Amino acid sequence: MKFLDIVPVDRTSRSSRRAEAKCEMDQSTAERERDHRHLDLLRTAAGFGSSLDAARIAEDLATLLVTGSDFADVAMVDVAQAVLEGDVLPAAVRFGGLRMRRLGTAQRGGGWQAGLPGAGAETPTVPDSPALHELQQGRPLLINDFGLLRATLGGDSDLIRSVLPEHAQSGLSVALYARGLLLGGVTVWRNGPAAPFDEDDAVVFEQIACLTALSLDNARRALREERAAVALQSSLLPPALFENTAAETVGMYVPADTDAGVGGDWFDVITLPSVRTAFVIGDVVGHGIYASAAMGRLRTAVQTLADMELEPDELLACLDDLVARLDRQREDQSIPQGEVLGTTCLYAVYDPGERRCTLASAGHPPPVLVKPDGTAQFVDVVPGPPLGIGGMPFEPVEIDLEPGSALVLYTDGLLGFPSGDIEAGMEQLRRVLQSEVRADRGLEDTGHRVMAELVGTPCVDDVTALFIRTRAIPSQDMAMREFPADPSVVADARVWASRQLAVWELEEMAFTTELVVSELVTNAIRYAGGPVGLRLIRDRALVCEVSDPSNTHPRLRRAHDTDEGGRGLFLVAQLTDRWGSRYTRSGKTIWTEQPLAPPR
Repeated sequence: MKFLDIVPVDRTSRSSRRAEAKCEMDQSTAERERDHRHLDLLRTAAGFGSSLDAARIAEDLATLLVTGSDFADVAMVDVAQAVLEGDVLPAAVRFGGLRMRRLGTAQRGGGWQAGLPGAGAETPTVPDSPALHELQQGRPLLINDFGLLRATLGGDSDLIRSVLPEHAQSGLSVALYARGLLLGGVTVWRNGPAAPFDEDDAVVFEQIACLTALSLDNARRALREERAAVALQSSLLPPALFENTAAETVGMYVPADTDAGVGGDWFDVITLPSVRTAFVIGDVVGHGIYASAAMGRLRTAVQTLADMELEPDELLACLDDLVARLDRQREDQSIPQGEVLGTTCLYAVYDPGERRCTLASAGHPPPVLVKPDGTAQFVDVVPGPPLGIGGMPFEPVEIDLEPGSALVLYTDGLLGFPSGDIEAGMEQLRRVLQSEVRADRGLEDTGHRVMAELVGTPCVDDVTALFIRTRAIPSQDMAMREFPADPSVVADARVWASRQLAVWELEEMAFTTELVVSELVTNAIRYAGGPVGLRLIRDRALVCEVSDPSNTHPRLRRAHDTDEGGRGLFLVAQLTDRWGSRYTRSGKTIWTEQPLAPPR
């Protein structure tokens, strides 16, 4: 029988090897878990780029480093003031020369330690030191020697308390750099008995800081562009308050509370000859600085066309052609420009002498008329197509306005009913205006009340409104008369004008006015072949108007020595301050203005 040799087992050696293997396995598992946590931190930090709010980015970073992981027990995120204001950052600046504000704070267990600057506070300036130079170079700074830290802070107990949290055992700090610009810094602390920060933590922390810095710089650049667009738009809009003989107006603009930026809404009030006033409101497609620039181009175009004294429908037709041409040019050029195709616009002209307003719309919401008795209703204006679309004519509508009537022009942002129902939004607007527009309430106060009630929070679209309270020329400041188309009435017209000036105590202007009336009435009788209207208005200037049923265009020319005629309009132009003509559906009107002498 053969016996098997029995070899004794070295149990101590085997047990030791198993322990070592288990230790290596545990260490490997711990390292893998740590790597996974670090990757999760980086993935979350990469998501900060979806926001353009610097305060939110900083707060999210602090929360991520503390409550969203076990990376730190205390986190502080400091951001340069220039980032919050959208200003230009200097290319080379030291920490001590950069004004910082703490935007993000987080502490395990909640709350915030007394003595440490909280969210919104300005952070203290630390003395220059080699450690600060390390940060300045963009390298993370491990803080494990607190004695050295206190010495670096100059032994200043107040400064130490504002920088070093209680119970902190280890710290890590890194600068926030993006595109070569210093935007701030972030510091984290671990309390005992947690393991101190090491080089691996520093590497991950630096990567998180890089991602956050890019997000912060994107927020700064977006804010800078938005503020530039707002500044551009503000510079292009007229003063909010305006007042003349025809009307009192208040314009209001509220930009959208979105990342899209300021839009292309605009309003305008244009003084026209013969004491008339034009009211304009429009909405350019899109948002941002290009929309503001496009708005500026269209506003300038409307002002130029208004100076030509076109009827509202004719002005919109010219503007429609211009927008179509600008859109073709935009497609042919590689330079980014604002989208003008599809712009909506409403143009109205009010004559306080006739107490009549003529309106035309290019795809714009109808204005609201609030009568002196308080009833509010939408003006029945037929909206033509938006500008640049073409295909349909613009139809004018005339409405009579009693003195004290209120006319409200607005963009569609004011109809932002929560359900998206435009009809419900229009009805709500009508009810609010009927409630808030009162004769005993100032127009500016009325505008603020209406906007406060109708503009939501957040404001999802730009809102622009133009509040107008119309006036009429007092009867004692205007006189009119109609004469038949007979050359013999020219003398009667001169006498009538002279007597009216005597009533107004403007006898010193009688000679010039008689000459102007004689020339204009004679021309109207010669070429019009119909009744001639004569109107005098005493305003800031003496206005003289002669109307006739003809559409012939008056031409100013310099007559030759041998010419028997052709000097009438030339004399009128020399004797008056301004002159011009406009066409109506019943003919044309030639007007002149003579400045009134200041009251003695």
